[in-house]
Amino acid sequence: MRYELYYWPSIQGRGEFVRLALAEAGAPYVDVARRKGGMAKLERLLESPRVKCPPFAPPFLKAGRLLIAQTANILLFLGARHGLAPKNEAGRLWVHQLQLTIADLVAEAHDVHHPIGSGLYYEDQKREAKRAAESFIAERIPKYLGYFETVLQRGRDSYLAGARLSYADLSLFQIVEGLRYAFPHTMKRREKKIPRVMALRNRVAARPRVAAYLASDGRIPFNESGIFRHYPELDRSR
Repeated sequence: MRYELYYWPSIQGRGEFVRLALAEAGAPYVDVARRKGGMAKLERLLESPRVKCPPFAPPFLKAGRLLIAQTANILLFLGARHGLAPKNEAGRLWVHQLQLTIADLVAEAHDVHHPIGSGLYYEDQKREAKRAAESFIAERIPKYLGYFETVLQRGRDSYLAGARLSYADLSLFQIVEGLRYAFPHTMKRREKKIPRVMALRNRVAARPRVAAYLASDGRIPFNESGIFRHYPELDRSR
């Protein structure tokens, strides 16, 4: 099956978690909105009254007759289909739980630079963003990354859910990369306290299909339109 991924064409955003899973699985897909006429096709699917189960927003994935939305939901589907999640129910639920925790972190990372509202420009809420960044750096980054460090420590395995890679590992890799981009000074200090997370990050980056994807044109560079944005004034908090 050739999948169709629908996501904004100029940012990594939440769609990148899906792209990484598709890359690791070696699954052929079309990044629809990055092709000519793709944005119009995306908008038609969002607005069409013929879609009985309409997505709220991108990303969404077309797989045959299925139209699947929400990042964690898409990954739940791909994980079962492509060996990116354990086969037993307890293992699948555990990986899904980890992914939902990552989704919470993604939302908090976004809200650092948009603490008042997504409809306002960053420049309209810089003072509030600085205060949000102070809390995010001091409390939330340590709590989230510390949690994943604990998961790896207790599991005593190479990956979050055991000896085999899951889509949650790919997503944690993306989290580390995003935080490194947005808060380089903070992460330089923090990485020393999460050696297992950083070792996992390196293992994921070295996987042949992931490495090939990261070096390809398919990997959109981080930028100040996505979830993880680098504003130097927000990375000065202690």
